Amino acid sequence: MLNEGLCCGAWAMKGTLLLVSSVGLLLPGVGSCPMKCLCHPSSNSVDCSGQGLSKVPRDLPPWTVTLLLQDNRIHWLPALAFQSVSLLSTLNLSNNSLSNLAAEAFYGLPHLRVLNVTQNSLLSIESSFAHALPGLRELDLSSNSLRILPTSLGKPWENLTVFAVQQNHLLHLDRELLEAMPKVRLVLLKDNPWICDCHLLGLKLWLERFTFQGGETDGAICRLPEPWQGKALLSIPHELYQPCSLPSQDLAPSLVQQPGSAPQDAQKSHENSSGQQDPLECEAKPKPKPTNLRHAVATVVITGVVCGIVCLMMLAAAIYGCTYAAITAQYQGRPLASARKSEKMGSKELMDSSSA
Repeated sequence: MLNEGLCCGAWAMKGTLLLVSSVGLLLPGVGSCPMKCLCHPSSNSVDCSGQGLSKVPRDLPPWTVTLLLQDNRIHWLPALAFQSVSLLSTLNLSNNSLSNLAAEAFYGLPHLRVLNVTQNSLLSIESSFAHALPGLRELDLSSNSLRILPTSLGKPWENLTVFAVQQNHLLHLDRELLEAMPKVRLVLLKDNPWICDCHLLGLKLWLERFTFQGGETDGAICRLPEPWQGKALLSIPHELYQPCSLPSQDLAPSLVQQPGSAPQDAQKSHENSSGQQDPLECEAKPKPKPTNLRHAVATVVITGVVCGIVCLMMLAAAIYGCTYAAITAQYQGRPLASARKSEKMGSKELMDSSSA
């Protein structure tokens, strides 16, 4: 009897272990949480901030909606870095060591809405970035080392409402890039060394329309040229911008900037073989008397009106003069006629008296 009881107990324990292991296999990662991270199932958030991580943790819970990875040492994102958290909506990668954002790293995140990559070392972003995150609404690229941005995205970034590139090293920003964000309502551009020349005229015109339609921006402050240093881009009349000049004919055809090409390509083409920049960079030069087509039309109209009024006044003066002369001559002619008549009558009487 004792042996039978021990055998039954052993079989029961084996069955329990088998059941637990089966549940673990069927539900992998349900209760798992990466080391050095704090998981909060109630809010579907995982906090891995400030843990000295050099890469994204692998065993993230699949229910993660908010992932906090700021204040770490992550310098590279592999392809499909977040494929295990397809429900991710908010991702914070600020204050890391990222130098590049590969679009492949964000594949498989159709629900991502907020991406914060401030305070990294980003030099550029790929034009295919929008394709990887079509549902993104807020993109913060502030406090990086961005020098160039894509000329275009290839297709509209339909849902983006916030675009921030403050505190970078941007010199120019192509208007076509912003036009690919039809729903953007907040654009942050301050603290960049903007060169307010002909290449930035498109940005100025876009910002004027953007703010007129109710959009918000902190504006762009010019670093160069010197006459406009420290002035807001929107405060400079667009009449002061001269068209971008093309390179001289003795330069190679490859140096001519093609329509739609990025400003940085034109800058590279202006560099000669000695590594110095060719003095063909166009700058907006203030004119003493800026002209505008609307001003010219208004000037012509005003001049015509003034000339018409002057002509009417001269005509009126001529008519008045002629009338006055005629009236004066009429009144002065009557006494003269009477005197002549009296003179004739006197002469006749004298002749009659002489004959008598």
